[in-house]
Amino acid sequence: MSEPVAVPAPSTPARSRGRRLLAWAVALLIALALLAVIGLRLAVHELHQQVRAALGPRSEVGEIVVGWHAIEVRQLRIRADRQGRGAWPTEDELRAERVVVVPQLRSLLSGEVRIQRVVIEDGYVSLLRTRDGRLRVLPALLERPKDKAGSADESAPMPPIHIAEVSLEGGALEFYDASVRRPALKLRLEQLATTVGPLDLPRLDTPTRIRLDGVLKGVQRDGRVRLEGEATFATREVKLRADLRGVDLVALQPYLLKVAETGVKRGSLDLRLDATVRNERLRAPGHLTLTGLELSNSGGVLGTFAGVPRQAVLAAMSRNGRIDLDFTLEGRLDDPSFSLNESFATKVASGLAESLGVSVGGVVQGVGDVIKGLFGR
Repeated sequence: MSEPVAVPAPSTPARSRGRRLLAWAVALLIALALLAVIGLRLAVHELHQQVRAALGPRSEVGEIVVGWHAIEVRQLRIRADRQGRGAWPTEDELRAERVVVVPQLRSLLSGEVRIQRVVIEDGYVSLLRTRDGRLRVLPALLERPKDKAGSADESAPMPPIHIAEVSLEGGALEFYDASVRRPALKLRLEQLATTVGPLDLPRLDTPTRIRLDGVLKGVQRDGRVRLEGEATFATREVKLRADLRGVDLVALQPYLLKVAETGVKRGSLDLRLDATVRNERLRAPGHLTLTGLELSNSGGVLGTFAGVPRQAVLAAMSRNGRIDLDFTLEGRLDDPSFSLNESFATKVASGLAESLGVSVGGVVQGVGDVIKGLFGR
């Protein structure tokens, strides 16, 4: 039987070289890891500085916490400019208890400002429609500051920022509409679940998806609002679907009534609308339903509601409990008067007149006022 062959142990110099190579490899890995961590921290710190600069001089921040993968902004407030002709109707443009900014990590190392997601928790946003029908949103962030002559100041351009998605969770939105009355009418949306994106600031020249769900507060009842679609803000190209359910007519009566007309005691409004804007031309077919409408006694038998004789409206409500109206809103956004064409108003008025049993001539102007009031100039 053969004896086992002894294998000589590695020499001391060989063992030492192996240990040194292993130590060098471990040290190299640790160094690379430290460099990666330091680089990421520096990049996120740079984003921290850019966020402060982007918020502008009217912003207030309780605290900014820089994490490994995100920046958390706490107690954010952007105060409104309440001076001059463009004075904002409320104290703040934006408030939020907590805003989480998640950057695209690769972009941080390239010097670009690209944000994967912005989450606004328990936030508040105010919007203003001006007397000429222009919608203003977060002017402190999205509008260039004015110089002494009132022109946009080109000396302080906003750096390009790409935001893939912005979501507003559980917040509130107040919409001030100065196009229907002075002071501006206020409508408040609560329990918001809103997603918007992508946004390419400051150009806003790429299509942005929009989804909004919320509760529209009313005087007597609350209704539901849903908006879904996309818009290119720089060119005003829009494809948007709106759905309002059970909205309080008392809150919306400034859109429906002239100053001297019969007021609304109670009632609700449902609205479906598919709006498309291409090459400055708007086309928006829709369906409007008024339910449980009760009118005040002002005006007597000669009183009107949205240009329609009050008695005809009450008679229709007593028969059916509701009034339904199909319409198509059309016009050019670059037309300062944004008037509905006569043929459209006549068609809508004819349908309404037939359902109410009144003459066409009495409702043409009223229907035009209703549609203009609901959707702008």
